[in-house]
Amino acid sequence: MNVTEETVLERLRRICSALPDTTETVTFGHPTFKAAGKTFTVLETYKNELSICIKVGKTLQGMFEADPRFYRTPYIGKHGWVSLKVHAAPLNWTEVKSLVKQSRELVLSSKK
Repeated sequence: MNVTEETVLERLRRICSALPDTTETVTFGHPTFKAAGKTFTVLETYKNELSICIKVGKTLQGMFEADPRFYRTPYIGKHGWVSLKVHAAPLNWTEVKSLVKQSRELVLSSKK
């Protein structure tokens, strides 16, 4: 299967829309998924790298950054966000689904 931005967005959209109270919008030109008005997943291209941005929390962030498939998300990384490079390795959609769910739970439980 050819991994294009459109195919990734379609799969990501199916994962996110299956979660309760999810809305999709565009923020700074990027497809953005929110729950209760709070962003929990973004699909963006940064420095020519298509990536799925999710919140993992500051405690686990270093573990993800040690994996070459991930990098600290620009601008919001200081709040515990990482980005998964879509083309770094074949995407494991079970992993992506789990990361998206965890990101949503973290975002909804945070005070900010």
